[in-house]
Amino acid sequence: MTKVVTIGEAMGLFTAEKICHLDDADVFVRSFCGAELNFSIGMRRLGHEVTYITCLGDDPLGRSAKRFMLAEGIDCRYVFFDQRHNTGFQMKAKTDRGDPEVANFRRHSAFCDMDATVIDKVAINEYEHLHITGIPFAVSENAREAVLRLAKKAKDEGVSISFDPNLRPALWQDRKTMVDIINDAANYADVILPGIKEGEILTGSSDKNEIASFYLAKGVKKVVIKDGATGAYLYDKDGNAYFEPSFKVEKVVDTVGAGDGFAAGAISAMLEKLPPQEMLKRGNAIGSLVVQYPGDNDGLPDRGKLETYIKQKTVA
Repeated sequence: MTKVVTIGEAMGLFTAEKICHLDDADVFVRSFCGAELNFSIGMRRLGHEVTYITCLGDDPLGRSAKRFMLAEGIDCRYVFFDQRHNTGFQMKAKTDRGDPEVANFRRHSAFCDMDATVIDKVAINEYEHLHITGIPFAVSENAREAVLRLAKKAKDEGVSISFDPNLRPALWQDRKTMVDIINDAANYADVILPGIKEGEILTGSSDKNEIASFYLAKGVKKVVIKDGATGAYLYDKDGNAYFEPSFKVEKVVDTVGAGDGFAAGAISAMLEKLPPQEMLKRGNAIGSLVVQYPGDNDGLPDRGKLETYIKQKTVA
C-alpha cells in the first residue's frame, strides 16, 4: 500500500446527546473531527500508510486527539504541540436527518497560529501522495502558507497531489477571495474533487463539462465531480469521461464527513491503480456509508466491510 501525507486541523467534536437546538443542548459526547483527519482515518482503515501534519494545543483535548490518531494507526511524527494556543473544537447538534447545526471554535487555535516553517522538517520525498483541502486556506494566513509550502515541496519532488476544495464560505472574508485562492491552489493539483455546487461557485458554471474543462486547462489530470444522490463523474486529461451512480441509502442520519469519505475511497482506488469507474464506485460507497452514522468518521469502513457493502449493493 502507498504512503500518504496530509495536513489540516484536528479538532475536538462535542455532539449533543439529544435532538435539539444547540442553544438548548446540555449534554455532549466528545469525539474528534476535521476533514483531513476523516480522510486519514478512511485511508488507514483501507490499509494505506498515512502521516498527519498538524499543530495541537498542549492541553487535554490536544493530547487526547493525538492518542486518538495513534489508536487509528496514523503516523504522528509531524504532530506538533503549542503551549500558547488551545486546540480548536466544534459543537454539533444531534440530528436524525440531513445537515446538523454546528458551531466552530477555532479562531487563534494552535493550528491557525502554526509556524509555516515547520513544513521544512517534512521529508516529502518519503511519500507517494499528498492530500490537501481548501479549509486550511480559509482559517488563517499561517495555515495557508504552510499548505502552499508543502504543496510546492510535493510538486518539486514529483509527489502526486489531490485537492478537495471543501468550501467553507463562512470562514472567508469574502467570496471573491475564496474563489481566487482556491483556484490558484488548484494549479498544484493532479486530482481535484469539487462538489457540483462548489464547482459552480469556483468556475461560474453548473455544467459538469465546463467545470472539468476549467481545471483540466490548469493542468489538473483528473477532475472528479460529486453530484450528491445522483452519483459522481470523472474527466481526465485525455478526454475520457466516466460516471457512476450513487448508492441508495434508506435513511440519511448525518451528512457531515461524506465528502471526506468519498475522497478516501476515490484516492485510495487511484493509488491502487484501479480503473476510473472503481475510483467513483468506491468513493460513492464510502460516502453513502458515512451518512448512515451520527459521527463524522464512525462510518468509515475497513477493506472487508467495504467490499461486502459494495457486493451487497451491487447484487441488490
